[in-house]
Amino acid sequence: MKPKVIDLFAGVGGLSLGFESCGFDVVLANEYDSSIAAAYKANHKGTKMIVADITSLDLRKTFSVYAGKVDVIIGGPPCQGFSQKGQRKTIHDERNFLFEYYVKVVELVKPRYFVMENVPNLLTAEGGYFRKEIEELFNSIGYRLKTGVLNASDYGVPQNRRRAVILGKLGSEAPSLPEPQDVAVTIWDAISDLAYLNSGEGTEEQAYRFEPQSEYQKKLRDGSTVLYNHVVTKHSALALQRLAMIPPNAGKEVLPEEHLTKSIYSGTWTRMRKDEISATITTRFDTPSSGKFTHPFLDRAITVREAARIQSFPDSFRFVGNKGSQMKQVGNAVPPLLAGAIAQVIMTDIQEGAKNV
Repeated sequence: MKPKVIDLFAGVGGLSLGFESCGFDVVLANEYDSSIAAAYKANHKGTKMIVADITSLDLRKTFSVYAGKVDVIIGGPPCQGFSQKGQRKTIHDERNFLFEYYVKVVELVKPRYFVMENVPNLLTAEGGYFRKEIEELFNSIGYRLKTGVLNASDYGVPQNRRRAVILGKLGSEAPSLPEPQDVAVTIWDAISDLAYLNSGEGTEEQAYRFEPQSEYQKKLRDGSTVLYNHVVTKHSALALQRLAMIPPNAGKEVLPEEHLTKSIYSGTWTRMRKDEISATITTRFDTPSSGKFTHPFLDRAITVREAARIQSFPDSFRFVGNKGSQMKQVGNAVPPLLAGAIAQVIMTDIQEGAKNV
């Protein structure tokens, strides 16, 4: 029988997908944003989805029925207060205490394992205050932890995306976090086969125009017959004029002074370099001014499908809802290949434990 999983703060289900790929059965998920929850349900049809803010749920009534029946709880409590951008409120920011709800669910369900992912600042903010707080909370309910920062690029994802990961096991030593894999995937390995659309072109469903051109593309296209979500934002005339001035491997440094814009984002008006890995995909990747999300040589930002490829979502995974929701679904997700690497160390631990019984 497959080990069972609950996914809290599930988003579109990148963590769920990684665990499913390693043989886990995600039986329950919780997501408060109804449009994102709808996308989760469209792609994880066997999972019960509770669409609600976790702070409004009766936790005992909702989750205690799963006590003794679930092997792993996974999830990433929202972490705006740890963000690198803007004012850091840390300890005094109530948004950072959603992890306490996660802890309460773990305490009620008592799974053998849990995985909590978050921004790297979680482990260092306020001199390690939150890390210590989290360790004490979980130790007090019987869990031993392994913590660290993993970069998705070390697990076959063509993206520099660092995440803090806390892995706990009930009553005994937790398995070590996954070792980096000797695999390098570039932006071009991820997106070179996608139709060369221009500003405003594309439809939510279309045919593939080209054969896969890399092993990574073959893997993500496996079982998919239709290309979804490959629609280019319609850029303004001014944006197109600006983009036309930027050659491959260049950025705002080539723009005349009158075209320079004020932006807090690094990588603004800069092309992705096709032989490199991507900067972290955010929720605003359709806008050339919001980061290094301009196509390596076409005069446009990347599409939802191109961003999903860079996040390691398979092409069979369909993002639904309006463009803003789709971008949140992709930009906030845990890359499934990273999630799969974490899931695998737990599955291996489960299997070794079964052998020793």
